[in-house]
Formats: sequence, C-alpha cells, structure tokens
Amino acid sequence: MNLTSLMFAFVSVFTLVFAIPVNLDKRDVFVPPILYPHSGTVWTINQRHNVTWSGFVSLMILPTSLIVYRDTSNAPVNITNSRGIIMLRKDNRATPLILAEGFDILLGRFEITVPWVVQGDDYSLVLFGDSGNWSENFTITGADI
Repeated sequence: MNLTSLMFAFVSVFTLVFAIPVNLDKRDVFVPPILYPHSGTVWTINQRHNVTWSGFVSLMILPTSLIVYRDTSNAPVNITNSRGIIMLRKDNRATPLILAEGFDILLGRFEITVPWVVQGDDYSLVLFGDSGNWSENFTITGADI
C-alpha cells in the first residue's frame, strides 16, 4: 500500500469520525386557525371584511352585549416570520390575488376589500406568516362576468 492511499484512508476515516450533527436553533411554528370567513359566509365584491384568526377565542356575555376576544397569546416566543400575507384561493387552487401583506400575524385580524372576481361558492383564504393555513370555503357574490 503506498503512502497516498494510506493518507487518503486516514483522512476519510478522520472526516467521518469527527462529522457530528450541527445543533439547530429551536424554531417554533405558529399555525392559527382562520375563524372568519367560515362555511356559510357570503361576501360581496368591494365590501370590506375583517379576516380573523386566533390561537383561541373566548366570549364574554354582558347584559347588553357580547364581547369576543381573539387571543394570540399562545403564539410561540420564537416565531420565524411574524409578517403576514392573505391570499385568495378558488376551487382549492391558489390565485395570484394578494388581499393583504406585511401586517403583524399576532394582530388576530386584518381588514381587506373583497376583490372583483367571478361569483362562486368555492373561495377560501390562505393566511401565510409563520406557516400557511386555509379557511373554510365561502361565497363571493356581486359580479356577473
């Protein structure tokens, strides 16, 4: 066995023995469910609506009103991306329509304007931020294209 082969074998074994896995920083993913719009919701083109998501919802019933708290306090400490994007989907396919972007995902809601699209009952929204989450299908009306 020549010296080059011996040296190559030694370096190969040395590399394998000292190749240890790199410790990755812990990354938390926040996947809040979209609460509104939901199944049965009907939007009309050019109306404004609050897209609502949350870690959980609590209700307070007072004699004269009902208060709904959207709490995102259960969000992880180290969210990898706290800036949100809301996109429209039709028939379980992504569309190029971005309804909102750049907002804080911890807000729990964001107001959008319903875009001019073909009427249908197979629309849903995607909330991107730390991850992607779909709403239930809902209806958009108001255009006979």
